[in-house]
Amino acid sequence: MEEKVIDSVSDVAEQTKSLLHIDELKAYLTWGNLIKVAVAVFSILIFYIIYRIIKNIVKKQTEHKLQKHTFMLVNKLISYVFYILIGMYVLSLMGINLSAIWGAAGVAGLAIGFAAQTSVSNLISGVFVLSEKSMKVGDFIQVGDICGIVDSVGLLSVRVHTPDNQMVRIPNSSVINSNLINYNYFNMRRFVFDMPISYDSDVEKALEVAKTIPSKCPSVVSNPEPAVFYDGFGDAINLKIAVWFNSADFIKVKNEMYAAIVNTCREQNIEIPYTHYDINILNK
Repeated sequence: MEEKVIDSVSDVAEQTKSLLHIDELKAYLTWGNLIKVAVAVFSILIFYIIYRIIKNIVKKQTEHKLQKHTFMLVNKLISYVFYILIGMYVLSLMGINLSAIWGAAGVAGLAIGFAAQTSVSNLISGVFVLSEKSMKVGDFIQVGDICGIVDSVGLLSVRVHTPDNQMVRIPNSSVINSNLINYNYFNMRRFVFDMPISYDSDVEKALEVAKTIPSKCPSVVSNPEPAVFYDGFGDAINLKIAVWFNSADFIKVKNEMYAAIVNTCREQNIEIPYTHYDINILNK
């Protein structure tokens, strides 16, 4: 009998709680609150439409004017701004004091700034790297003793893969503080080849023969014209051949030119000296 009474009391308590929840829900679902929710949803929808319009306008205006990596960063920046604004709007609807959040964010930002000075330096350097447009994806660059093809240019670092297919991450601060060499920045490139000749050779003949070598290399361009000149003395007479070519043909030009120099000198009996030693044995 007592158990039945206890069960009845529990049922009554649960029903009372349910009625209280229903009453709270009814109290919240007023016309004023429903209008606020509808306005909030409508406002977020308007923000999203404006966001999409701005992204499409920026895409049409900058996609073909900016480099690929710069365009991607601008696209991400617009998205981040949109998410931040939506988040702030939702927080304001919930009655959260945004000034207190901004104050806390300022203190946290100051602490993070001191703890991550290197990252901040790379971030600021990344802005300068992107604004200078000194490189783009696919360029072959050299920073210090690191050479490689650019895979990505970010706000913190530049990623390249080396000729032996190793990924190297170069901090943007290193790019700013070092001499950057971009071998693909210009379409045309010049390279000077050494053609040492023996002191016993006919220097006039060697000069005329050297002038014919660039024409034997298909990858060498004729405009600008190649230049052939003497450049001092050493273990041999230093003869130089400067040729122009498309930057992408660098390896091909080196192979063609070195092969043409050796073969032409052999055909024309022009000696390319090499280091050798004369040993004299003296009998006492």
